[in-house]
Amino acid sequence: MALIFFILILSHLVGMSHGQLKVGFYGKTCPEAENIVSTVVRQVAASSQRIAPVLLRLHFHDCFVQGCDGSILLENGEIGERHAFGHQGVQGFEVIERAKEEIEKVCPGIVSCADIVALAARDAVVLANGPSYEVETGRRDGVISNLTLADNMPDVSESIQILKAKFSQKGLSEKDLVVLSGAHTIGTTACFFMTERLYNFVPGGGSDPSIDPSFLPELMAACPRNGDVNARLPMDRGSSEEFDNNILQNVRSGFAVLRSDASLYEDVDTRNIVDSYFGIFSPFLGTSFEDDFANAMVKMGRIDVLTGKQGKIRSVCSTF
Repeated sequence: MALIFFILILSHLVGMSHGQLKVGFYGKTCPEAENIVSTVVRQVAASSQRIAPVLLRLHFHDCFVQGCDGSILLENGEIGERHAFGHQGVQGFEVIERAKEEIEKVCPGIVSCADIVALAARDAVVLANGPSYEVETGRRDGVISNLTLADNMPDVSESIQILKAKFSQKGLSEKDLVVLSGAHTIGTTACFFMTERLYNFVPGGGSDPSIDPSFLPELMAACPRNGDVNARLPMDRGSSEEFDNNILQNVRSGFAVLRSDASLYEDVDTRNIVDSYFGIFSPFLGTSFEDDFANAMVKMGRIDVLTGKQGKIRSVCSTF
């Protein structure tokens, strides 16, 4: 009886593990999947320098609403998730659709759109000279898309306490918050997200006092009062096209562009994490920013995933 019980438990565990994420999930069913995604991302990057931060942001926004299930890709009219206020400016949908179309030609009905988003984000980081890391695959696609589900997305104007709480709700640590914010080392932001920080940060008007006084005129010139809210400026002053930890150095020095990045230095715990990458012995002790970023990306990619028989595999990423 004990042996039978052990066998039943073992078979249950084996069944459970089959449905979990793992590196090389498509090794036998669609071995060319990762190469196809990488090729498409490189092709798009050849004509669009902005694609790396675009794909990285797409993955982040997908995972923070219902988990990494590709739901942000779905078109569902005006109520669709991709039209949520918290997803303003999110792009890259056509790149994922293009990679999906190519994969479907080789192995139809096998690879999820959610996995393509995760793989494309990794490839985008590598193109920006960031760290390469192995992406766990085996996600299934979600079947729900509603903009109200994105109401709790982290926002650039929120306090560090709220940001820490939102990351914690997703199983992410304070270090994850710091290094994933470090993704702002590449790409640009719209002046829409800067107006309050520059002109209405305090009652009666005024700018965020945490901005270095020598940096404030530069920001105001890029985003003048009553100017074009769609105008864009680099999120990482001095190093916006190269993946590095310069963004965190800017945070330390008062040169953070986004309010959420600046807030990392206003909390003891997150400030200590930021500083840990610039200590005298930091190159020799502990992990690097690049390694921690890669680990955080893998961890984020596990948020509330659908596996096994959950969800579905969409043939077209934008349709149910």
